[in-house]
Amino acid sequence: MSEDRPMPPRIAVFGAGSIGCRLGGALAANADVTLVGRPAAMAELDREGLTVTGPGDRRLHARPRTAVEPSAVAGADFVLVTVKSTGTAAAAEALAPHLSAHTVVLSFQNGLHNAQLLRDALPGRPVLAGMVPYNVVRTGPASFHQGTDGRLMLERAEAAQPFVAVARAAGLPVELREDMPQVQAAKLLMNLNNAVNALSGLPLREQLGSRPYRLVLARCQREALAVFRAAGIGPARLGPVPAALMPAVLGLPDAVFRRAAAASLRVDAQARSSMWEDLQRGRPTEIDELQGEVLALAARHRLPAPANRRLHALVRAAESTPDAPPWAGPALLAALDDVEPR
Repeated sequence: MSEDRPMPPRIAVFGAGSIGCRLGGALAANADVTLVGRPAAMAELDREGLTVTGPGDRRLHARPRTAVEPSAVAGADFVLVTVKSTGTAAAAEALAPHLSAHTVVLSFQNGLHNAQLLRDALPGRPVLAGMVPYNVVRTGPASFHQGTDGRLMLERAEAAQPFVAVARAAGLPVELREDMPQVQAAKLLMNLNNAVNALSGLPLREQLGSRPYRLVLARCQREALAVFRAAGIGPARLGPVPAALMPAVLGLPDAVFRRAAAASLRVDAQARSSMWEDLQRGRPTEIDELQGEVLALAARHRLPAPANRRLHALVRAAESTPDAPPWAGPALLAALDDVEPR
């Protein structure tokens, strides 16, 4: 490489599942990327190469470096942590011996607390909170589909600037935010639909187009908004509808909802929630970091959250019964009150 051309940044993606492969695959065009993940998944990537499709007719093929050991992050300028929230503490322990003094850790995870968990476990190292707005599911060996669009959001900090530059050059829009706790709260409100979608067994667009399922989500969101108010958390506005109005919009009749929330339905036909994929593959879900987070805040502030409690229990039951049939919308809505059996 010529002396006047800077070396590309070294980026490691730790926990390279669907989201990690999407980010790493795009970044590989402009950075030295290593995906660190499960042996079987990394073997697929080595054999097939990484393919990401969507939204629409977008298609990306890449062959980033792969690894299965945490030591592969040594020397990285940035480490993107994309493990599920349940694996954050273990990820921090695994990463700690191998991070360079200059390495910036970026938490691109669901939930409210992962960046702080990483900070606590990695003292003295810069850790920035991030948010991925889109849905990505595995569609085949080393193949992933991004079903929705949007901009990555990342905590504003000087240390983030080199990553932002390379991400934007690679076609990954990034928005720097001063209010990441509020952004994460808004994302949690939206992610409460993950459980509804997983239990429905339907693609996201079809599920969101059905009012009974939306009414289930609306009840979960109302409870979440109540506990957020009690906790002094004000969710950011991430779309055309303010967070406080989302439950009311979800409750509109289907025809009115389609007109009022066209952007919410701008989801391609293949898109499904990551929780649906977890249930299909027999993996633990992030229900504790979604509905469970609402329940924890509700308990702290002595508020009821029966809809979230019921969804939490139903997903837990589905985790242990992989062949359980999906829930129809009216039955799921009735189940929130135990009005009628399944």
